[in-house]
Amino acid sequence: MSIREINEENREKVVSFFREHWGSSEMVISSGIYQCEKLNGFIFEENNEIIGLVTYVIKGYENEIEIISLDSHTEGKGIGSALIGKIENIAKQKQIQIVSLITTNDNLNALKFYQKRGYRIISVNSDAVNKARKLKPSIPLIGNDGIPLKDELILKKIIADN
Repeated sequence: MSIREINEENREKVVSFFREHWGSSEMVISSGIYQCEKLNGFIFEENNEIIGLVTYVIKGYENEIEIISLDSHTEGKGIGSALIGKIENIAKQKQIQIVSLITTNDNLNALKFYQKRGYRIISVNSDAVNKARKLKPSIPLIGNDGIPLKDELILKKIIADN
């Protein structure tokens, strides 16, 4: 198992990962429209296969790193935690004080995961997913556990200068 930076050498594997797991690499959220395969990030590989992936953008004007996507094939193995750790380390190295992310109202597993790691819900964008669906109609109406997919939750963590 290894964690590697996304680069030109592995970018096609990243594109395939997004197509297989999300249908496309386009992420439409309230902070922007992103082609995730073009973003900075890290892949977690096992047997030369991506089993986890994180992408991010640095918002220098806000002294913030925003996680755009985080995926793990297997929960409970430390893959997501290791990838989040890489992002938080970048924040420390670059003296960026905030790591933020957006998740949806149906993603209860993500909410548990992030809150256990010190992220706090700081706001809710009501109807943001409904608005995103106008730009990306493939976003489903019903999300995890049969929950209507409508809102975004913004989470942030303050990164200490340790």
